[in-house]
Amino acid sequence: MPFTEISVTDAYQLLADDPSAVLIDVRTPEEWAQIGVPTLESIGKRVRFATWTWFGTGERNPNFLAEATEGLDVETPLLFLCRSGARSQGAATVAEAAGFGTTYNVTQGFEGGPGAAGWKHAGLPWTQG
Repeated sequence: MPFTEISVTDAYQLLADDPSAVLIDVRTPEEWAQIGVPTLESIGKRVRFATWTWFGTGERNPNFLAEATEGLDVETPLLFLCRSGARSQGAATVAEAAGFGTTYNVTQGFEGGPGAAGWKHAGLPWTQG
């Protein structure tokens, strides 16, 4: 089954309601440091960080899937987050193709896009990297 699109607020609610659900931020270390990162401490979880594509070159991280899913079972619901929801689509597609049964693309991303408020602007928990 292909990945599911999910809004930032629905993603946060799913992460709060499902103890096994995992949020994976697929942006770059530069974005994490300069723009900020989501936090899940208020619901007793930690965000995973695994870069999908490298800053500057746009080349895909060949170790992405291993870094993103290390120690996780294929039944673990995975929610992928990037800046605006584009890179995370690719990440969700790759995870789904690798056999992870429940994958989500957080549609508006961390910052959002035209007409769509992302995680940060929706008032969800985050911190400056």
